Amino acid sequence: MRLLEGLQTVVVTGRYVRPDGRPCRGSILIEPEPAQLTSADRGIAVVGRAEAQLDESGRFTLELLATDAAGISPSGWRYRVTERWSDAPGRTYTMALPASEPTVNLPAVIPPPAPRERPVSRERPAAEERPVSRERPAARRAATDAGAGWTEPPPTDDAGADGLVYNAREHGLAGDGTTNDQPALQALVDTLGGACAADGLRRVVYCPPGVYSIRDAGTVWRSGVSLVGAGPGATRFVLSNAGNRADPTPLAFFTAIEHGAGRDNHLADCTFARFEIDGSGVVLSRYHVLAKGLGLQYMVRGRFRDLYIHDTAATGLGCDFLQDTLIEGVVARRCGRLDSGVQMGGAGIGIGIGGWGAIERLTITDCIVTGNGTNGIFLELQEDMWPPPRGIRIIGCHTEDNRYGISDWGAEGLIVSACTMIGNHEAGFDISGLGTASIAGRGGIVTNCVIDRNIGDGLGIGNTPGPYTFTANRISGNGRYGYRQHNIGRGNQQPTGDIALNGNEIWANALDGIRVDADLTDAALVDNRVRNNGRCCAPGASGGGDGVSYTALTLSDRGADWPPDGHLGKLLTVGAEHVLVTGNTATELRLGPRRPGATTAWDGGTPPDGTPYELPDAPEPRAGVTVDAVARRLTVRGNRIWDNQDPGTQTYGLWITERGSCVSGWVEDNNLVGNAVDGVRFDTPPAGGCWRDNHGVDNHGVDDQGVDRHGTGDRR
Repeated sequence: MRLLEGLQTVVVTGRYVRPDGRPCRGSILIEPEPAQLTSADRGIAVVGRAEAQLDESGRFTLELLATDAAGISPSGWRYRVTERWSDAPGRTYTMALPASEPTVNLPAVIPPPAPRERPVSRERPAAEERPVSRERPAARRAATDAGAGWTEPPPTDDAGADGLVYNAREHGLAGDGTTNDQPALQALVDTLGGACAADGLRRVVYCPPGVYSIRDAGTVWRSGVSLVGAGPGATRFVLSNAGNRADPTPLAFFTAIEHGAGRDNHLADCTFARFEIDGSGVVLSRYHVLAKGLGLQYMVRGRFRDLYIHDTAATGLGCDFLQDTLIEGVVARRCGRLDSGVQMGGAGIGIGIGGWGAIERLTITDCIVTGNGTNGIFLELQEDMWPPPRGIRIIGCHTEDNRYGISDWGAEGLIVSACTMIGNHEAGFDISGLGTASIAGRGGIVTNCVIDRNIGDGLGIGNTPGPYTFTANRISGNGRYGYRQHNIGRGNQQPTGDIALNGNEIWANALDGIRVDADLTDAALVDNRVRNNGRCCAPGASGGGDGVSYTALTLSDRGADWPPDGHLGKLLTVGAEHVLVTGNTATELRLGPRRPGATTAWDGGTPPDGTPYELPDAPEPRAGVTVDAVARRLTVRGNRIWDNQDPGTQTYGLWITERGSCVSGWVEDNNLVGNAVDGVRFDTPPAGGCWRDNHGVDNHGVDDQGVDRHGTGDRR
């Protein structure tokens, strides 16, 4: 810093020591803001910055221009002070130095934060002297009265008490929404990553409020480096690739294929917290799985907190092989916008698993995922020869308007608890072989969840060897089945063993409450309440002309008189368009969006009012529990399966179809009285086992051993 003679100055001094008396090590950097100050009659008065190294006793002294020195412009300027400690986190703050106080003891004017604030270190440096008077020193009054004080760095729970915090604005990032900040971010990450590798201290890049443009290249991440902002909406990273259309441009990535990531080359102690990623500017000629917000592989002690990720071409948060990792408070909306629904990725939160072996400790909690191209949240085993890992939990998350809400494609013992899965297009919760390895999850527990008004099934379960447990869930109002056991074309096709549905509320689904379309062994349906299903009961209908009108998501017919939700789950035909009905009143149909995240049901635009429409007949029958495959040693005990509507829509309590069979079942203490037609329907009679004390099964030709006494398979 260069000073001209005759200007008013302030001498800034201080001593920093630890509580045990040892002197601190580091430096004090003081910079004017703005960097260049001028005097009207003398020319340039101050240029550059001043930095003082603490001496062996922890002291420093600097002579600085007073912030209210006469004739200096612009007026109202301040100093930015950065404390740089060699063995502890630093901090940055601004302050005024008025000429009325010619000497300032810096630690006394701006004391270290109280313990509830971010400490300077684990053993907070203490000032040698404290002001005795209750009167604030002039310099402190000036800083406080101007609304200044120190700039609060990230809290210790994100930055880590041993981290070093680097303000991105002071290291080349502009945050002005115009400058391409990707090169500066990459350089800073490389520098800090190299420093961490050398001394073992993790670093934090703090991005103050601003819009940070990341263009034409993703940032390769380094171990020990965290990225923390001031909060979604305040700190925004805007991704785009107009200058390099071939690059998918994630904000941060580190992968096995591109960078050699692996167990021996992993990222450790990286936090991504409190910022927004906008991926709407990434344009590609075809889908690219790496067009993510964050795409990192092989992490240890990773943390993802308070993030808002939206409109990415592929998965929003798409990270694989996460050990000792927490994903918390992430909001992902409209991610996977270039995914047709059949490509890899395209989810809000997509986690590849199996890279760390049989145990991967990962918790996903309090996240909100809506309108994503494939899954809200998925777990996907990446190699079919790897053991499905244990240790993963999904707790308290909300999934809505995705193709699948939550999918288990290869975990062992996944716990899904207290989640809301509503309005998803294929299923609220999905177990299947749709993942890369065609391996379905097994051994998991889904409990205390609300699985409601999904356009397809509530629970869509298949390709799993089992076991799996579903307990104490509400499964209601779904557009096909409440629970459906069915296999897709790939993956395990052998019977699923040890499925348990225990204590669930299953009601008001369009078709059957529980539907078995794939073979089961040793399944148990215990203490469930299955009622008022088969809501898709209205006869076929058609219309057009006067009184028929359309909006983006509705069809109205003033002349209709439909039963409530009588067309739930039907396929509406309007010209060449086929749209799913998600519910109805007497005169209005509610329609499902044409794809997740869409705001309209129509591919070709909203039809003109008066355009003819057609709805098919309702399917028959519609049971509380339907067995349409081979169920061996099925336990059905203590269930209440009935319909208390007027008129009823659940035609039978239990239906065994011509294709289905119940062999050696244990069926007792169930109440099937009160269904619209009858308690049971046996197109194929049960064979063997034990049937007793079932209300509503009387006079249907089944004795206590499950033997058809009448010798016919049609016991209606």
